[in-house]
Amino acid sequence: MQNNTVSIPHDVRDLSLAAQGKRRIEWAEMDMPVLRSIRSRFEREKPLRGVTIAACLHVTTETANLAITLKAAGAEVYLCASNPLSTQDDVAAALVAEYGIPTFAIKGEDHSTYYRHIHSVLDARPTITMDDGADTVGVIHSERTELIPNIIGGTEETTTGVIRLRAMAAEGVLAYPIIAVNDAATKHLFDNRYGTGQSTIDGIIRATNRLLAGTRFVVAGYGWCGRGVAMRARGAGAQVIVTEVDPVRALEAVMDGYSVMPMLEAAKVGDIFCTLTGDTHVLRREHFEVMKDGAILANSGHFNVEIDIPALEEMAVSRRTVRDFVEEFTMPDGRRLFLLGEGRLINLAAAEGHPAAVMDMSFANQALCAEYMVRHGHELGKAVHAVPSDIDAQIARLKLESMGYQIDALTPEQKEYLSSWKLGT
Repeated sequence: MQNNTVSIPHDVRDLSLAAQGKRRIEWAEMDMPVLRSIRSRFEREKPLRGVTIAACLHVTTETANLAITLKAAGAEVYLCASNPLSTQDDVAAALVAEYGIPTFAIKGEDHSTYYRHIHSVLDARPTITMDDGADTVGVIHSERTELIPNIIGGTEETTTGVIRLRAMAAEGVLAYPIIAVNDAATKHLFDNRYGTGQSTIDGIIRATNRLLAGTRFVVAGYGWCGRGVAMRARGAGAQVIVTEVDPVRALEAVMDGYSVMPMLEAAKVGDIFCTLTGDTHVLRREHFEVMKDGAILANSGHFNVEIDIPALEEMAVSRRTVRDFVEEFTMPDGRRLFLLGEGRLINLAAAEGHPAAVMDMSFANQALCAEYMVRHGHELGKAVHAVPSDIDAQIARLKLESMGYQIDALTPEQKEYLSSWKLGT
């Protein structure tokens, strides 16, 4: 809704929620010391002065602190949601009313509103794009190509988006450089594993209030996100089953102590299913046909395509909402399957997403990569690029310092030894 008392462009649910959102943003900031440190330098140096950033990210308290940091660096920041269910409405209101950041995001927005909001941030004619899922890049390349000459480059937050962008680069259609923030060690090793692991379990429990101990918990995909969820589910007492298509990852899951089997076999015994693959129709008709009465279906991958919802709708003789974020689908034989959060990211649909402490590193990468893109974007080819290793190391050092840890440094002798081929046995 628009409010004439606020002059900046926006579309949020209710600006009266702003004070509550500001308190929650400040709470998250307490656990984001690395980003605070970067913001302090940015306020002095203004490395993003003159830059306009179109950010399509989950509108959460942690993202708010990133947007505030980018603004402190001198950037004009325009923010929209990267998922229709991930917005925290009080945070969106606070960003507009308390921090003066144009924000276009409403929890539960429909498909047309979602893309209208993307166009709203693109109307600012960005020089940098910042994505979580590559939707902004996709719209620019398909509908808003007139913006491309003005764009220095972009950053991408998540695995699914990096996959899409690498496909564009391989086809030769990517029109500007992108830095794969997702692939930074201080992002995927921590955010994907510890952040997704904790927040996914949090979302499932909030939605269902089910006890995990003693259940058979099926994790589809054993990437870093899958590893995290499997670890946390086992910690809660669940018997974890992993399904995979990659033999190396499947072998790793076996050696980590999990049962590994095809999804068709897991479907017969699982109580709770969680997909984290980045691919489509991981749970589909043949799996629904053999699932137990009461099976719970959740997704923590970026898009709501991992569970074949159209097939589930077609098979069901009735459906109803039984709890917030829990929909019951009754099969012809009376079995009931429960879909959580419309098949969207359950950690953001039913919970609050990753804890601030882990997003501190992810969004530190975003901030520093935006600065890097301004300085070096003209040198980069139209491809997907790695986060510079010195940025990764800097963030890790800052995080360790904030936690009160110190580490060793190589001696001159050790450096010489590691750089020489002449020294040996």
